[in-house]
Amino acid sequence: MNYNTKRRVAALLAVPALMFTAACGGSDDSDKNNSDAAEGVAQVKGKVGAEPEISVPKGAKPSAKTVTKTLSEGSGSAIKASDFVRLDWTVEKWGGNQALSGTWTAATAGDKTPRRQSVEQVGKQSQQLPESILNAVKGKKPGSRILVQGTAGDLLGENLNPSAGLAAKDVLIWVIDPVGADAVDVKAEAEGTQAASEAGLPEVKAPSQKAATITVPKGVKAPKDLEQQVLIKGSGKKVEAGQGLIAQYTGVKWEDGAKFDSSWDHGGATAFQIGTGSVVTGWDKGLVGKNVGDRVLLVIPPSLGYGASPSSELAKNTLVFVVDILGTV
Repeated sequence: MNYNTKRRVAALLAVPALMFTAACGGSDDSDKNNSDAAEGVAQVKGKVGAEPEISVPKGAKPSAKTVTKTLSEGSGSAIKASDFVRLDWTVEKWGGNQALSGTWTAATAGDKTPRRQSVEQVGKQSQQLPESILNAVKGKKPGSRILVQGTAGDLLGENLNPSAGLAAKDVLIWVIDPVGADAVDVKAEAEGTQAASEAGLPEVKAPSQKAATITVPKGVKAPKDLEQQVLIKGSGKKVEAGQGLIAQYTGVKWEDGAKFDSSWDHGGATAFQIGTGSVVTGWDKGLVGKNVGDRVLLVIPPSLGYGASPSSELAKNTLVFVVDILGTV
């Protein structure tokens, strides 16, 4: 991915191809199902945390209006605008009987890597979900299951991608499970006394509310293996693979010290899923097991960065990151 055109941590993400650019789920209660059928609303079976089973009432025409329903209510605090959330979701076309996209992918036999999920900030543009779908989680609680049904034209708007085989009049059925949520100030940063960098590692100066200044040592060859150091030790919970990690970050190239990206240049804290191959391997290896509140220095060789993507402008570079871990979802 070209970092000049994707100047956010999303440049680290392996985003799947989608249809647009840029307690139990459904109840088995017959009265409710009959009501849904009469209204032209899809029916959903399956427990929250398991892949939903979507069906449409036989012979029924889909509702002419966009429908949003809470199929199962979770617990805890309601999700607010600007909260960071981790989500499972799937989307089908009315009568299509198969998922067009989503997070419910089958695991490879023997693979213990957590399943990839979407990690988003409510109110911010998503690279995976339309605004209307992401906004549907506002006011809901983590652990809920939500149905959104409407035409592709209404739900995707100008982001509708006709090359995906969808027409504006096609009816889409989304089922969204907000797994976790957290409210973190986008201007937050790691707090505490910063340790000096170890010998041979870049020097880090991190002025408050600004991108870190990272100075690569002169005359020192880039390490061939991942190097990491906790510069500020946090007191929060350990980061686990599969969680959404909320962070500030700054990245420079070892070869010339030039900054290529920083969350501070794009509005502050951002979030991504960790330990699932959704970001470069060096992030997965270097940040899983760290603690919320840590400031971490990472030096990532090409083999753990963009080396596997020859088309990337960073494919041959050793990457140096300073990451403040602010929270998890």
